[in-house]
Amino acid sequence: MTNEQPIPLVDLAAPHAEVAEEVAAGWNAVLARTAFINGPQVAEFEAAYAGYTGVAHCIGVANGTDAIELALRALGVGPGDEAILPANTFIATAEAVARSGATPVLVDCHEDTALIDVDAAVAAVTPRTRVVLPVHLYGQAAAVESLRTGLPREVAILEDAAQSQGARRHGLPAGSLGDIAATSFYPGKNLGAYGDAGAVLTSSDELSTAVRLLRDHGSPRKYEHSTLGFNSRLDTLQAVVLSAKLRRLEGWNAARRTAAERYDKLLADVQGVLTPVVAPGNEPVWHLYVIRVPNRDEVLSRLHEAKIGAGIHYPTPVHLTGAFAHLGYGKGAFPVAERLGGEILSLPLFPEITAEQQERVVQVVADAVRS
Repeated sequence: MTNEQPIPLVDLAAPHAEVAEEVAAGWNAVLARTAFINGPQVAEFEAAYAGYTGVAHCIGVANGTDAIELALRALGVGPGDEAILPANTFIATAEAVARSGATPVLVDCHEDTALIDVDAAVAAVTPRTRVVLPVHLYGQAAAVESLRTGLPREVAILEDAAQSQGARRHGLPAGSLGDIAATSFYPGKNLGAYGDAGAVLTSSDELSTAVRLLRDHGSPRKYEHSTLGFNSRLDTLQAVVLSAKLRRLEGWNAARRTAAERYDKLLADVQGVLTPVVAPGNEPVWHLYVIRVPNRDEVLSRLHEAKIGAGIHYPTPVHLTGAFAHLGYGKGAFPVAERLGGEILSLPLFPEITAEQQERVVQVVADAVRS
């Protein structure tokens, strides 16, 4: 057993220390004004993040799952409709579709990038298809422009942009590529809050108005309720945190890119390890650095024994979870996603990770693979 210091999968302490004074001052201002719900800091963050993402509107909500559901509902998606999404994603993507009343229709992903298989998504369209949800996985964007070319015009594109804050595709920011986008500010994201938070992004005035109504009890003004809505507002205290972190996001993402390049070099000669592939046109932000190894569970165990944080994103494709067994796909339905589920391994990656830490991680991985 090693006596070296643990290496976390994600280090949340370092970015917190960097923004601590600014956040404390901002929180003191909120406390003094007692504008805990819909305080001015929420609108300030929404405007800043809309500008950063290249869209007209950012609507802060309570979490990323709500963001997807509210975007779906704003699009008019509901019972009797179908929504196409990749089998290789966090369950929240499918969960939000089910919560809207629509039926999730799953498709496989690409072997090299793990992003949604565009051809499979286009082939899965039926007269009931209302929306496709490409997931910008691990920090790089799906080929939304190819989806748009292949899909009927009436089928909307809703980006799941929870892992791609700051990523670009052909020069355009993730979150601005489709009709509407949803993102999560869960603490471990590239732009993370101090709890749950999320947002919907769009350049459509109509969709923005619909989401704003839905997030706040269907209310355009106090005690007036024009539609049935939800209670899913971005907390003012979290808006303070997100604004402070947004000002540093580009620098943090640049540090992630440097760390990913270092992993690429360190792992280049390790037989049995497949490093991530970046799709042409993508500028990723490396939310996760995901390798593939044949003896994944053994490698993961060895890393944990060495006090090195590592994870799996995601071990079980959506169709093989108990929650979505009723869809009836069964094992073998999406062979690429299933194969990836047994081989993928997320290595520690955060802006402050050092070269020495990465060298130690790679040494353990190399030893475990060779064994």
